[in-house]
Amino acid sequence: MVSDPHPFDTLSPQRIVAAVESLGFFLPGEPFALNSYENRVFLLHDDERRRWVVKFYRPGRWSDAQIHEEHALLFELAEADVPVAAPWRDARGESLHHFEGFRLALFPHVPGQAPELENPAHLFALGELIGRVHTVSSRAAFRERPVVAPVAMAARSREQVLAGGWLNRRQRQAYLRISEALEKALARDTWSGDAAIRVHGDCHLGNILGRDEHFALVDFDDCCMAPAVQDLWMMLTAQSEPEWQMQLSELLEGYEQYHDFDRRQLGWIEALRTLRLIRHSAWLVARWEDPAFPRAFPWVASEDYWDQHIRTLEQQRLALESPRWLA
Repeated sequence: MVSDPHPFDTLSPQRIVAAVESLGFFLPGEPFALNSYENRVFLLHDDERRRWVVKFYRPGRWSDAQIHEEHALLFELAEADVPVAAPWRDARGESLHHFEGFRLALFPHVPGQAPELENPAHLFALGELIGRVHTVSSRAAFRERPVVAPVAMAARSREQVLAGGWLNRRQRQAYLRISEALEKALARDTWSGDAAIRVHGDCHLGNILGRDEHFALVDFDDCCMAPAVQDLWMMLTAQSEPEWQMQLSELLEGYEQYHDFDRRQLGWIEALRTLRLIRHSAWLVARWEDPAFPRAFPWVASEDYWDQHIRTLEQQRLALESPRWLA
């Protein structure tokens, strides 16, 4: 029995070009696929030699209202001269476009490289960038986008993993035990709703580009309501206390040039890290019907992957009980 094709399988180069040209552009060449799995993202240039990134949104993931909130935040940031890639708007002011069942948006290409997290000057500049973002984003709230709620999100991710046939009997028992223990720990470390602001939500190095100490933040696809530290903790990558403290000091010094930071939020870093670890495996499971995922992540189907994942969650339980370097 042949399964139905995934919607993204129909995104041929010809259809991509036709979608962008339906917006009034002329593309002399073919699009180049960029590294993206949740959506489909392509680099292209038009006949005026302008470089663009076109994003085709995953069907069924976000509502139009949620995408419009993403774009509205980007327009607010751009109007405040914060370096982000705000989407292109047509003559009617529309930034979300439709073509043959797909929803797409067109963004100016941001050149550059990822920052170096061992470079103090880069860390200070990153802190400034996120501080500028939060100065604008904290002025209002999302109404449609998700709110980061660790316990509920972890429980939903656990059910996604357990509902599939990914774990053998031994792994299932171990995963059930550790995931339930982590949910209890997350319940102790949760925050009140008034701590949440509009955040980028996925501030890893792949979403920060620039040169020297001038960086821009791209891909707000995961923007949500969460504590400010959500946009900072992934930059704290050091494996020793002196280096970690250096990263933290430079990052917060830059951040507080533009926006105050409540140091109590540092105590939520391990909870956010735990949630990301739990949700990542659930995300892989949930997207497995997309042919791009088995090709990119074949190890997910192995017992070794799940054994390692369970060991990682065990280590994270200890980190939640005794957060590193925060005493």
